[in-house]
Amino acid sequence: MRGETVYFYAFDVANEIATHAVVAFTAGETIPFELRTDHTVPKDVPLYQPLTLALTSRKPRCGGCDVRVVIRVYEVGVINVVMRVPFDVPELGSLHPHHRPRLESGETFDEFARDLCREVIESLGDAIIRGSEPTQPEAYTVFCVTDLGGNRDVNAWFALHRRKVAGLLTETPPQRLSDQQVEESLRICRSFSDADLVVMDWDSSLVVELDGYAEDVLYVLELANLQLEEFRVMDRRLDSHLERAYRDLERRRSAIFGAPTSMLKWLRRFRFDVTKLADEVSHITKFFGDWHMARVYLGASERFHLGQWQQSIEKRLSQLDQVYQLIQSDIYERRMLWLEVAIVVLFIVDLVALFFWKA
Repeated sequence: MRGETVYFYAFDVANEIATHAVVAFTAGETIPFELRTDHTVPKDVPLYQPLTLALTSRKPRCGGCDVRVVIRVYEVGVINVVMRVPFDVPELGSLHPHHRPRLESGETFDEFARDLCREVIESLGDAIIRGSEPTQPEAYTVFCVTDLGGNRDVNAWFALHRRKVAGLLTETPPQRLSDQQVEESLRICRSFSDADLVVMDWDSSLVVELDGYAEDVLYVLELANLQLEEFRVMDRRLDSHLERAYRDLERRRSAIFGAPTSMLKWLRRFRFDVTKLADEVSHITKFFGDWHMARVYLGASERFHLGQWQQSIEKRLSQLDQVYQLIQSDIYERRMLWLEVAIVVLFIVDLVALFFWKA
């Protein structure tokens, strides 16, 4: 059984990255991004193409093999580090240690990816718009098999090794898994022919492509993992900013003229930023013209609960709107009250002046 283990590390580093303004990288050199489509696909459907570079500044190794590293820079403010390690093992159980790999230098893959991400950030310079410290990455592992030892019928092979596949994806000895867990781990799978198979779980996937080409499936899983990272970051930001808005609202209730204009501007701008980012992230996979790839993406979206994350974002945006409307209403009511007071005072002054003028 031969193939490679592919590790995705998605880092949210900015509100936006102007990829067209990037000149050069110190970590590597840019390479063309191309996907081959073997299935029926409309010719006029565009595919989103991130800025891609191959690592040349260092040569990491793992288990006596060179680790192939590719970095992709997305306009939505995400840097994705992809690390690929080849394997040649007798059976699926031998891949369990690949869940927690280390480089020969002693670094974990997570640590190496984080250091590389910081190096890329420095190279991007002014291309980063409203940058932030890299968050804990959204990591995902894909076991990509291109040779089953002479077996050419993937679906027949899968029927015989279902429990072993579930054990690999859940990092659990197969014999310890219940039948229910096996079914749940293998519930979301896609296949176009007897030569390919994709089984998607929460932390990892098994991809079998006996023709040797799996870049399209890997890219779909990469995009789904990227969306999960962005939705989680947006959700955390909305939580923290809503708490701040509530605190500011409570502090300003005793103010004479309500909340300051600066707070309203901040709320308005933040809502626009989050709406724009949510729209861009949601539409990054809008143009999947390959219907098999679209089915793979929908499976990954279901497994990652992307729909629920998006609903959570929309709910918090609605709450932010309510806070914004409450503040505006509070300001309007206070200003109207003081306007009425001013009118009454002026009326009294006018009456007093009229009285003294007649006297």
